[in-house]
Amino acid sequence: MSSVIVNIVRFIVLVFIQAFLLKNIAVYDLSTPFLYILFVLLLPFQTPNLLLFPLAFVLGLSIDAFYDTPGLHAAATVLLAFVRVAFISITVQKESSDNTVPEPTIGSMGFRWFFTYAAILTLFHHFFLFNLEVFSWNEIEYTLSRFLLSSLFTVFLILVSGFLFFRKKKV
Repeated sequence: MSSVIVNIVRFIVLVFIQAFLLKNIAVYDLSTPFLYILFVLLLPFQTPNLLLFPLAFVLGLSIDAFYDTPGLHAAATVLLAFVRVAFISITVQKESSDNTVPEPTIGSMGFRWFFTYAAILTLFHHFFLFNLEVFSWNEIEYTLSRFLLSSLFTVFLILVSGFLFFRKKKV
């Protein structure tokens, strides 16, 4: 299947999972998973920034429409895309002629790299999202606990989904 079709289906499935299933899951009102960020994480390495940032914005706006949060998820998802570009440019060597790794998955990059990638990007996204949502120092302990627990829950779900759809490297 074409990469474009796979990513369109992934976008739709993740938005619907987030909006209709995960929106209603909250552990003691402290931990809410945001699995929709997996779409930005799994976009191919060759995705141009001119396409990456609008896709992240549309993804965030789609989630904002279901959560009734005017622009919070859109802003956090665009920040996620920015951090993704920086992280990939730092950690992935650019082979000029050999594009053997099309997208960042557990199967193609290995568990350690993917875990670090998912954890760092999730921490940035959630920290910005929860602080933008509260926008006050009065409830900093509650905000930090929500940020940390939601990040753990989200990274756990990202890793589980990564292992469910695990494909070995093609040699």
